[in-house]
Amino acid sequence: MAFKVYASPSGHEFEVAPDETILQAALREGYGFPYGCRNGTCGSCKGKLLEGQIDYGNCETKGLNETDSAAGFALLCQAKPVTDVKIEVREISRASGIVVKMLPCRVAKLEQLTHDVVRVYLKLPASERLQFFAGQYLDILLRDGRRRSFSIANPPHDDEFIELHIRQIEGGRFTGDMSNLKEKAILRIQGPLGNFYLREDSERPIILMAGGTGFGPIKGIIEHALAEKLTRPMHLYRGARAQHDLYLDELARSWAEQHENFSYTPVLSQLKAEDEWQGRRGYVPRAVLQDYPDLTDYEVYASGPPAMVHEGHIAFTAHGLSAENFYADPFEFAQDAVPTSPA
Repeated sequence: MAFKVYASPSGHEFEVAPDETILQAALREGYGFPYGCRNGTCGSCKGKLLEGQIDYGNCETKGLNETDSAAGFALLCQAKPVTDVKIEVREISRASGIVVKMLPCRVAKLEQLTHDVVRVYLKLPASERLQFFAGQYLDILLRDGRRRSFSIANPPHDDEFIELHIRQIEGGRFTGDMSNLKEKAILRIQGPLGNFYLREDSERPIILMAGGTGFGPIKGIIEHALAEKLTRPMHLYRGARAQHDLYLDELARSWAEQHENFSYTPVLSQLKAEDEWQGRRGYVPRAVLQDYPDLTDYEVYASGPPAMVHEGHIAFTAHGLSAENFYADPFEFAQDAVPTSPA
């Protein structure tokens, strides 16, 4: 049985089919509901349940803490209505002309950045162009109908190729069962997707927090901001286990050298004996709070391991950051049954 959803303050109304979540139904209808991971981890999709009842089944709800639940918030990416419901949600308006497309592409080049990270360059047909916001992601459509999601690492103005940063796992396979990824391979993609992108209408200083291949979308956001000559202060905190995991480290250092409003702080958590590291140690969220104990006036963009993103969300909001100014792109390993967040 389908149930109706009424969204405030936009006034949008739509039906949710029995096999859909509220978020899936809203996106199907073309409404700009906020979301990030789509698997209950990041909390970006939260809306307030004003009337009616929902059910999460056995779904993950890490993105909803006890305070949120007590205040009536719900994870719309996991919630299925069991009655007609009324919700309050801050919808996002997309720029005109940006539409989700399904396109073929060719693997133009593979570049080994570290022992377990590969930079993939995808080339679209000459007659096609993918418009996107810096930081968004795309889905690669596999032959068996499954999808694998990867963040776009290049900025919109530099779109000769679509750049992805993909982690390899033991045995040489790519995260998300992309085992046969080779140069000249033909893939089918759908995008752009996601609400992780730079809010250019804000004047708040920006803190960016990246872990692992979460550096990819953060790279796209930074390169876009620098190209647009944004003067807002930007501070990138980048977490890695050991020094050799800081791929494209010289690129990040060059941004700091060339732009007065940009700062860069790499943070290592598991140093190796051969690392002659004189920089920051520990975990990224804690390094951020050491430097910025009051985040009231800031925006934070966080991308990387779910544990890092989740810890950052809790810690930063406890130190003054408004939940509305925390934008997240947590990287989960892909699940077979449903589309996943970038990996």
